[in-house]
Amino acid sequence: MTAMSTRAKLGVLTASAVLLGAVAAGYAATAAQPARTPPPPAGSDQPVTLTPGARLLAITDRHVSSVATADPTGPRTVSGLECLRVYAASGTGVCLKPETPWSYQVVVLDAALHQTRAVSVPGLPNRARVSASGRMVSWTTFVGGDSYVTSGFSTRTGILDTVSGATVTSLEDFAITRDGRSYRNADVNFWGVTFTADDNRFYATMSTAGKRYLVRGDVRARTVETMKENVECPSLSPDGTRIAFKQAIDADPTKGWRLSVLDLATMGVTATGETTSVDDQAAWLDNGTLAYTLRQSDGNPDVWTVPADGSGASRLLLPGAESPSPLT
Repeated sequence: MTAMSTRAKLGVLTASAVLLGAVAAGYAATAAQPARTPPPPAGSDQPVTLTPGARLLAITDRHVSSVATADPTGPRTVSGLECLRVYAASGTGVCLKPETPWSYQVVVLDAALHQTRAVSVPGLPNRARVSASGRMVSWTTFVGGDSYVTSGFSTRTGILDTVSGATVTSLEDFAITRDGRSYRNADVNFWGVTFTADDNRFYATMSTAGKRYLVRGDVRARTVETMKENVECPSLSPDGTRIAFKQAIDADPTKGWRLSVLDLATMGVTATGETTSVDDQAAWLDNGTLAYTLRQSDGNPDVWTVPADGSGASRLLLPGAESPSPLT
């Protein structure tokens, strides 16, 4: 597959998100960002591994890469593995990988980036996560053809248990409780799974009837229940107490999103110091720091970071990279 074909597909991914009403404001805001430093040269003395350590995983020029946490702007190691999204934990990785020019796979990786499982998925890859133990893998894609979607696109979110092999092809099959009552609607969509420490429960976004909810799910029971409106792309903190998410301004995604943090004990929300619209599922570098992707005016990505408690300002972390994941 040529690099040009991959760029074309990434362009379609962006177009799909725009049709969903999900990124227009974000790109308008990031277009105003000043030009940024290009990525440092790649190092080649060591292979990329997913072994836990003081390194940050990311995608550089469409390939899986890693860099020392202590020197994120230094030389990074770039592998030959092409992915549109990547994430890893406890030596297990997930790569949303091109299979043919217009089909994709969810590929589960071992610590040496060897494929251990692969699942063909419909649509254009958008989100990916691995549970802290490395057992559970999740993904979200944009798909077309659902009759209820006027834009022509919706989402599919799946979960794979890497130990048992059990696969949930779509969270839309789960029983839904909305505001305390059983709920079913053809327009339900899910995206952005984040797992709890027990490898069974998870949080995600559910959209229906023009609203977006944070939901709490149970894989074994095949259930989800709504918790709070206007919470998208949740990311659970390492200590399990908070959720980073993108909050639509005035509950309207066309106005962009504010990267925010939800305290699960109080359900209070704190806006971070990042004021640019963030259309990403942020990653926790530790219990106090978030990392996320912003795009330059030419569409090229950079990874930025900001404190999770609302203090301080955002700063550039990895120029010319996206899909950050700490190698914990």
